[in-house]
Amino acid sequence: LEKKYDKVCEFCKKNKTRIHYTIYGILITAYLAVVTAACSLNFQRALPLFIITVLAIFFICWDFLIAKYEDRIAAVFSSGERYLQKQWFWLKWVFCAAVIIAIICWLIFDTAKQGSRQLISFGGLVMYVLLMFIFSKYPTRVAWRPVFSGIGMQFILGLLILRTKVGFDVFDWLGIQIQTFLEYSDTGAKFVFGEKYTDHFFAFKVLPIVVFFSTVMSMLYHIGFMQWLVGKVGWIMQIFMGTTPVESLVAAGNIFVGQTESPLLIRPYLPYITKSELHAVMTAGFSTIAGSVLGAYISFGISASHLLTASVMSAPASLATSKLFWPETEKPTLTLKNGLQMAKGESKNLLEAASQGASTSILLVANIAVNLISFLALLAFLDSALSWVGNLFDYPQLSFENICAYVFMPFSFMMGVDWDDSFIVGGLLGYKTFFNEFVAYEHLSKLIHNRKKGGSMYINGVKQYMTVRSEVVATYALCGFANFGSLGLVIGGLTSIAPSKKKEIAGGAFRAMIAGTVACFMTACVAGMLTVPGLEVPCHIFLGNAFDSTDFPANSTDLVECCQQLFTSVNHSQEIFPGGNFSLSSWKGCCQILDQPVFNCT
Repeated sequence: LEKKYDKVCEFCKKNKTRIHYTIYGILITAYLAVVTAACSLNFQRALPLFIITVLAIFFICWDFLIAKYEDRIAAVFSSGERYLQKQWFWLKWVFCAAVIIAIICWLIFDTAKQGSRQLISFGGLVMYVLLMFIFSKYPTRVAWRPVFSGIGMQFILGLLILRTKVGFDVFDWLGIQIQTFLEYSDTGAKFVFGEKYTDHFFAFKVLPIVVFFSTVMSMLYHIGFMQWLVGKVGWIMQIFMGTTPVESLVAAGNIFVGQTESPLLIRPYLPYITKSELHAVMTAGFSTIAGSVLGAYISFGISASHLLTASVMSAPASLATSKLFWPETEKPTLTLKNGLQMAKGESKNLLEAASQGASTSILLVANIAVNLISFLALLAFLDSALSWVGNLFDYPQLSFENICAYVFMPFSFMMGVDWDDSFIVGGLLGYKTFFNEFVAYEHLSKLIHNRKKGGSMYINGVKQYMTVRSEVVATYALCGFANFGSLGLVIGGLTSIAPSKKKEIAGGAFRAMIAGTVACFMTACVAGMLTVPGLEVPCHIFLGNAFDSTDFPANSTDLVECCQQLFTSVNHSQEIFPGGNFSLSSWKGCCQILDQPVFNCT
């Protein structure tokens, strides 16, 4: 038996590669058979699985072809590249003219169709670019390709997601799937904290989501999926924007992980990067949020699809603002030809990776909890002290939010927020900058809940909720780690990874925080340009507000649509009876607007 066992082992060693390929072939064939069977039974139900399979096959083939025939592919395109370089002097002017004409045509047609509010967001985008250029470290050394291509990538992504039905449906579907996925953390929370765990919503409902997401990200990192995904996104930005591999990889990594974790992807190269590259690395961290806290914000009631869109759009924006605020003046040592090897996980197997992810989240959860306790307590004390000072001058409503609102009000208005809501959004931006985005999103979630509940918009002269458009723009503007608390975190984290860069890190961190803040504002401007205005409040509240006023309202599209919804809700009955959520004045007003013989409004 021992001899036979040795022969089998020897055979397996000699034919190891063939055996592996055979096993992989059997598994892939079985998987494809399952996909085919699922699609034949119900294609609509199996559509997500079919799309994932097609994408997986495409990228596997892509990686195989690039690995085997990279030199031949480069040789095919080299002649075209040389021709472009020769003709680039006049081609770039033709391209610039075409882009300017396209922008003007877009603004004219879009303004005619959607209204003039989008023009304010466009003006805000131009204003932020000019401000960054004026206060740039080296204004005369700015390379405009990363700036304009970064804004172009933002606009293209926003256009695909916010204006096309396919893009919107895809991100909406992704948002729903993420929400469903995050709800599995409730099982663990219920077991540990009991059936009434939701009574302490933030501690026992929100924070377990951070633990669960951190565990999943650690597992994806161990199997190499995160490195592969970050590499692909970074490569696209590098080719399109002309940024270095280090900047592109960190910016791509920040879409998925935090500002202290993403530099670990390029840890061996940090001592050799230039000051501009270091500034870009820090800016990318400030202008995006981590995947672990993304789940927490979704649990607040913030739109999952808009948070996902903001995370993706802010990555190219961070490189654009960084290269504008601190242009490259040195020669980067790490170029495309050198290539980068991303760091791998330290865990030996998948279970260890899951355990490490859960253990790592302890510090993050504790950090979130203690910061919120201290910041909210400090905020309450500050508001009380300011109210006391304001009371001395017959202005008791003086608060930290009011001060921030007046400071940030012009910035929020230029992003495309309605003028009536710009004061509220200014206060949220103050919370985000001087405390953190958790506090800001917590306040924003209250405003969203108030709007969904309906009721009076003003109570004692204080606005209780905002329009949907203002909520959307605020969601994009707040989606970043750019605050004074994160400033210390970045300096400490990067200094521990690259001690030789301590002076440069400390010197450029504050500028990076400003650049990260502006990157979020620019993302909000693009969202403001592309967000399609819809009905802001439920129909019964909208009609009640419209017809309860002394003056008869103008015959608007929203008014007609709500009246049509009111009548169709009666199931084609000839006799209309007041009832449900709609008031008698709403029925009378709609009868007056839609004077049709079909409806017996008497």
